[in-house]
Amino acid sequence: MKNLFASMVTAVCLAAFTVVPAFAAEIADVSGNYWANAEIVDVVTHDVMGLDADNNFRPEDKVSRICFVKSLLKVLSNENLNVAISNQFSDVAADDANYANILRSQQLGLVYGYPDGTFKASKLMTRAEAQSVISHITQDKVSDTTVLAAFSDYEEIPAWATQVYAKTLEYGIFVNHPNVDELRPNDELTRAEAAVLLARLRAKLNLVKKEFKGEGIEHLSVKRNAPNNEVYVLENANIIKEGNVLEVAFTDAFKSELAASGDSVYFVAEEPIYTEEGTLIIPAGSKFCGTVVDIQKERWFNKNARVYVQITEIVTPDGQSSDINAKPFYKNYELKEGPWMTAGKLLLYTTTGAAIGTGAGVGLSFIPDPNKVGTGIAIGAPVGAGLGLITGLVTPGLKYHAKAGEDIYVILLDDAAVSKQ
Repeated sequence: MKNLFASMVTAVCLAAFTVVPAFAAEIADVSGNYWANAEIVDVVTHDVMGLDADNNFRPEDKVSRICFVKSLLKVLSNENLNVAISNQFSDVAADDANYANILRSQQLGLVYGYPDGTFKASKLMTRAEAQSVISHITQDKVSDTTVLAAFSDYEEIPAWATQVYAKTLEYGIFVNHPNVDELRPNDELTRAEAAVLLARLRAKLNLVKKEFKGEGIEHLSVKRNAPNNEVYVLENANIIKEGNVLEVAFTDAFKSELAASGDSVYFVAEEPIYTEEGTLIIPAGSKFCGTVVDIQKERWFNKNARVYVQITEIVTPDGQSSDINAKPFYKNYELKEGPWMTAGKLLLYTTTGAAIGTGAGVGLSFIPDPNKVGTGIAIGAPVGAGLGLITGLVTPGLKYHAKAGEDIYVILLDDAAVSKQ
């Protein structure tokens, strides 16, 4: 019965882990004030853990060894690692759904099998075992185990796990819910607790040893409506995928009336650009080199000037150069004054016209009859405002001006390989 129960739990866990991820608003059984809500949203959004067919996360369900392995492989960007070892487990068949993942785990040295030659995929993980895996794959260090005395149940920590807990506590990758003074090392790990551990590990991938990390896909969050946000983190370069959007700033003031096609134009990354996972992609001070491709001057009937720029190179502060194909992330890839500036111009014309109309109305009415000044204002102000608005609408539009340090967004039209410093 115990084995049957474990198998049933594993089946539920596997189903929940394999359904296509959903957005946070679609998680049916995790409220906004649930203690692990933020971490659950994180792992679901980034496809580390999934929902079942009814969009439930099942936070209190227990986690089997294979479920933990599958999620851990995703965090480490090794879910597609080519298997280069043979199967040594007596309880793992080639037609098992998780055959490749079990071998990936063994090949990387994540979650090992047992001395009797079994893997025991359906066996439930304890909290201490999960901490042990995290300790194993993170940078080596000897931590002071006396910190464990701060927890009321520290004596329950297995002897083999004392250094494990001391290290993961120091790294901040642990879970101590519901009582912050308890570690409960021998309790079976729940999906909510696994989400906390995996989300915290994902946020601190810089602590993971190199041999456990794949050439992973990480993500930028510069602009919410960017067509793409993926970055391939490789050993010698970061590949920013086509469709990513970056924020840069003009290095110098720009005026469309003083520029011409073929002129050089430069931008700078004023702040370092990191992935959500914490990898530095573009250092602060990196220079974006571009060329003015075309300028359409302002035209009658309030048509603003358009400036077209092509960015072709990134130069990092250490002098390394990388090719790039990027343009401003605006309609038709054009730089122009926005609607607020245009509205400001029309307001200026309208208020000026109203003032002139008011003055004319006062003058024309005062001369024959001083008592009709109010009537003159009532007629002159709206007439003047209307004429001012019409004038604003038919006169040429605005030139394009940008101050030094003014930010714009640019979109990559091809993948860009940025060398690592």
